Amino acid sequence: MDIASLLGVIIGLAMVIFGIVTGDGGFSLLGNFIDIPSIIITIGGSLSSLLSSNKLSSFIAGFKSFALPFKEKATDPGETIKKIIELSNVGRKEGLLALEEAANGIEDEFLKKGIMLVVDGTDPELVRGILETDLISMEDRHKKTISFWETWGEQGPAWGMIGTLVGLVNMLKNLEDSSSIGPNMAVALLTTLYGSLIANWLCAPFANKLKTNNEQEVLMKTLTIEGLLSIQAGENPRVIEEKLKSFLAPDLRVSLSSDAGGEE
Repeated sequence: MDIASLLGVIIGLAMVIFGIVTGDGGFSLLGNFIDIPSIIITIGGSLSSLLSSNKLSSFIAGFKSFALPFKEKATDPGETIKKIIELSNVGRKEGLLALEEAANGIEDEFLKKGIMLVVDGTDPELVRGILETDLISMEDRHKKTISFWETWGEQGPAWGMIGTLVGLVNMLKNLEDSSSIGPNMAVALLTTLYGSLIANWLCAPFANKLKTNNEQEVLMKTLTIEGLLSIQAGENPRVIEEKLKSFLAPDLRVSLSSDAGGEE
């Protein structure tokens, strides 16, 4: 599990609750921030916009992605480079056909797919084309999920403003009734609060985490493609290692031990 995402959601909610209960009245004040009409306008309205912006299948898939920011994915480029160098050494010493047996213990389906293409003697340009198409398709799927959260983040405050206007209109229409001013003002203010929470507590952080995860996966697959094509071209393992390390930030290049597999 991604602890950072989980802690962020919990701490964010805790900060809001803390700000509420520090006033006179303590936890009894929480009831003031629960308003059914505001919830219906803001959450229901923003969801209706999401539904009309997507096909039903995409709408459902977007909700299913709720758990994705909390999942920890094994995306260690250093380990990927080490694995590719190991495969490079096998291919250099025993030939490309020996990679088929070496691929049996690999869990990364993308890497395994690439190895089998290389073993089958597929033209290098075709190997690149197939793997890059796979990469582009993955990015497209990720972008749809990210767009779901970004769109909800945009619609939440917008519907919060709609709720605010509804509350203000009702309040102004009934100024002679002083008992209605408080409830209508509560609707006006709480819809704005709910809309801000939707955008800044959930949607924006979730979209940003999914973007980060996508960038890491793209990096891993790009490393894999370049590494496999270098193996197929028969390049020296040390040259392959240096080539792949160029994709990494300087601090990661230093931490990646050069004795991880590069051999003559």
